[in-house]
Amino acid sequence: MMNLNALKIDPEFQGKIPPLTFEELNQLEANILRDGRIINPIIVWRGLIVDGHNRFTIAKKHPEIPFTVHEKEFSSRYEAIIWICKNQLGRRNLTPEQKKYLIGKQYDAEKCSNGGDRKSAVAKSGCQIGNLIPASKTCQKVAKENGVGMRTVFRAEEFAKGVDAAEEAVPGTRQKVLSGEVKPTASEIASVARAPPEERPALVAEICKPKKPKPQKPTAPKQKNPPAVAAPLPDTSTSDEESPDEESTSAPALSEPTFQQKENEPLKIDRQQILEIANNRYHAKRLADGAAMLCEVSGAVNAMICRWESVFRDYPDILTNTENRNAVKRNIQKIKDYLQKLEDTL
Repeated sequence: MMNLNALKIDPEFQGKIPPLTFEELNQLEANILRDGRIINPIIVWRGLIVDGHNRFTIAKKHPEIPFTVHEKEFSSRYEAIIWICKNQLGRRNLTPEQKKYLIGKQYDAEKCSNGGDRKSAVAKSGCQIGNLIPASKTCQKVAKENGVGMRTVFRAEEFAKGVDAAEEAVPGTRQKVLSGEVKPTASEIASVARAPPEERPALVAEICKPKKPKPQKPTAPKQKNPPAVAAPLPDTSTSDEESPDEESTSAPALSEPTFQQKENEPLKIDRQQILEIANNRYHAKRLADGAAMLCEVSGAVNAMICRWESVFRDYPDILTNTENRNAVKRNIQKIKDYLQKLEDTL
């Protein structure tokens, strides 16, 4: 077991990991004390913790609890940050703000890992430009890995820069934003990174102010629609009074048909024609047959595909976690068995 004093916390690495809530941290500690050991290893790179900060804290609090350390190899700090972001995106239930922040930091680290500092004189020199990977390809790669669009990745990078600038100006702001306690708009958080350092604390204070709820517009009370009643059609010989000897009709009429006519032109359609037009709008119901219900089969297939793709996109750990993958395979086999049985009957 490695000495705890040999492990170090890197603030930049730790800042990429969404912290546990007070209740979650207490539950983790209770589980560790119940098990009598820290089951998951603390993962380090060159003595710096890249995963397991909470386990490390609990281990220092209970030095009698055994733990293990797993050393990983990265070629640079950027690769370590990329791994941290991917690891968190694949294994935690994240708030939308945390997910956006991690995608933005992954993209930023990927760019630096692929091409270094693109604004430096060395990066701009002719001998270096040819070796740089275009930012657009990096963005496309990050977008595909996280199941989002490229514009989402660009916006996530701006969001992450703003969050880091706000944290530097007023420590503690990052946690407020990523937990959803404070909900700045995209333009508000991006403005912090663009502002001069001396103006950032005031901007952060303004962002963190409780927003006043927008006054709701008074809504007019909804009027209940009276039940539809077939209105009597006026006879051509009367204008204001109903014809006393008119025959009743059971044909439903949602509204009276209207006909455009020129001014001072007599109506060129009689009452019987109007009734025939109204009656022809309604047809007797018929029972559905197999051909009519094929749309249900097609709709069910499309719905299943759509829901599966949505789940895999929003929860990528389903396809990376071994236990989850096995569960997906069992469901796929169940579908295969059913389809094979169905195909055998055709």
